[in-house]
Amino acid sequence: MAKILVADDELDLEALIRQKFRKQIREQKYEFVFAINGNDAILKLQEHPDVSVVLSDINMPEMDGLTLLSKLNDSKPLLKTVMVSAYGDMDNIRSAMNGGAFDFVCKPVNFEDLEVTIEKTIRHVNQLNETLKAIKENNILRMYVDENVLNFMSSQQFEESLMVNETIDATVAFIDICGFTSITEQAPADTVVNMLNRYFDVMVKEIIAQNGHIDKFIGDAIMAVFRGDYHIDRAIDACLAVKAQIDALPAEKSDFPFKPAVSIGINSGELISGNIGSANLRRLDYTVVGDVVNTASRLQGAAAPGQIVISAACYEQVKNSFNCRIIGDINLKNKQLPVTIYEVLE
Repeated sequence: MAKILVADDELDLEALIRQKFRKQIREQKYEFVFAINGNDAILKLQEHPDVSVVLSDINMPEMDGLTLLSKLNDSKPLLKTVMVSAYGDMDNIRSAMNGGAFDFVCKPVNFEDLEVTIEKTIRHVNQLNETLKAIKENNILRMYVDENVLNFMSSQQFEESLMVNETIDATVAFIDICGFTSITEQAPADTVVNMLNRYFDVMVKEIIAQNGHIDKFIGDAIMAVFRGDYHIDRAIDACLAVKAQIDALPAEKSDFPFKPAVSIGINSGELISGNIGSANLRRLDYTVVGDVVNTASRLQGAAAPGQIVISAACYEQVKNSFNCRIIGDINLKNKQLPVTIYEVLE
């Protein structure tokens, strides 16, 4: 059941929502919590920490919707807010969208449109939670475990889970920060790590937004895996967003000037997924392997700074959805014949 907080000083809105969504409420699909302004909304969120979606009016007494939005972005980044306001309030609506609102609905409210918007927002929140859960299970975060987890790792259940492997259809993206090796040879360790982590934060945010999974960090590169419906489309959308965000970053103005850029390789197909490593040492990485992964890595190696490179097979799947141009034939390691590659354009 999804819990939704409605913040609006129009008291008749509560009765309308309860009437229009009575079937969903009766079936325990939705539960609504109501607040009369931003201050009241914050109090209600303390009482109902499991709220996943907020519907907020913009113009409210005591605390308006834009102020509420900024506070929620700081304190509850996984909570998504849909702004509800009048058509004539477009300046405020734009401010809300720029401030991190997930979507907006105009008054007078079309309740069919509102339900579609709520469903879309709930799906997005669920995807974020599932992706974060997967990331927490990543080998990097396994370094930080409490006693309960260590006890589980010593159990028979854990031993059996190590052997669970599967074949999946997915898309792999390798995203490399071009030229970063030169910084590692010049700058102090703290400078290198802080710069790299800052760039990774930007990249990871866009990957998570498309329900991608960070398989591993490899030096100054990321290997990301996308599963599920439209996984290749979501992978390309994520990589386009990563490129745009990295390109928008200013050049470093320190003793070690550096303007970040990324080169990206994407490939899609059948992969083997499982825990790979040494069970005796308990050093395992839940990862994917196969020719698709190797080819994605080599496509990234063939990409110039600022390029997103895909194989011809990927191009045939996405050519109607994305603007691409042919680069030509190249020779890849362990490939007997040249491979035709394409660049995905913005």
